[in-house]
Amino acid sequence: MAGMSLRFHEIAEGGHRVLNPFTEEKLALLGRVARLRHGMRLLDLCCGKGEMLCSWSLEHGIEGTGVDISEVFLDAAHERAVELGVAGRVRFERGDAGAYRAEPGSYDVVSCLGATWIGGGLEGTVKLMLPALAEDGILLVGEPYWTEEPPAGAHEAFGFGPDDFTSLTGTFDRFEAAGTEVLEMVLADGDSWDRYAASQWWTMSDWLRANPEDPDAAEMRGFLERARRSHVEYGRRYLGWGVFVLRRR
Repeated sequence: MAGMSLRFHEIAEGGHRVLNPFTEEKLALLGRVARLRHGMRLLDLCCGKGEMLCSWSLEHGIEGTGVDISEVFLDAAHERAVELGVAGRVRFERGDAGAYRAEPGSYDVVSCLGATWIGGGLEGTVKLMLPALAEDGILLVGEPYWTEEPPAGAHEAFGFGPDDFTSLTGTFDRFEAAGTEVLEMVLADGDSWDRYAASQWWTMSDWLRANPEDPDAAEMRGFLERARRSHVEYGRRYLGWGVFVLRRR
């Protein structure tokens, strides 16, 4: 992700705690689905504001590490850990999640939600996550998929390559090709997509009103207009998103 687009995401997601198309309720559901137990260790690659790690530490007594490139998001993660009283159980590191190397086999859960570009795609990211995972541990991978064959123009609207994402069935095939089996899944829906995508429009519009002289303002306005258009024209109908619970086959 280029520095410019990172800045835009930091602005657009300024009002969000969960930086993906999950509501707090769906995130809590995922924690139950993943069968978390007290004392489990979680490594979260591209952890954003650390909401998953912090809320699950509070709810399930897990501990762990979050890695992200954004200082803005990590500042929010540190604040959230203090706010929820879990700062002694979770820690956050700034760095390139794709280059992060943990002690082999040291985590019960390794997650990467919606950032499989760190490994050049789904299979590469799964292979990058596996070394840190304990023998009987689980992976949590968040990934978009096409709910039906998208029309011409949909890939370009999101900036996706034609082979970046596939159908839900095709996504399962990719997990299998990476040597894992799918145990469970929690999928976003139209409403949770709206809460993620649509609520960014207001945040971005406010920022543009407050910062008309910013050198990035014109580009930010284009970013907002593309985000709004792609969601209503294609995203809501054709683009799914889910978190898949996996283990080694």
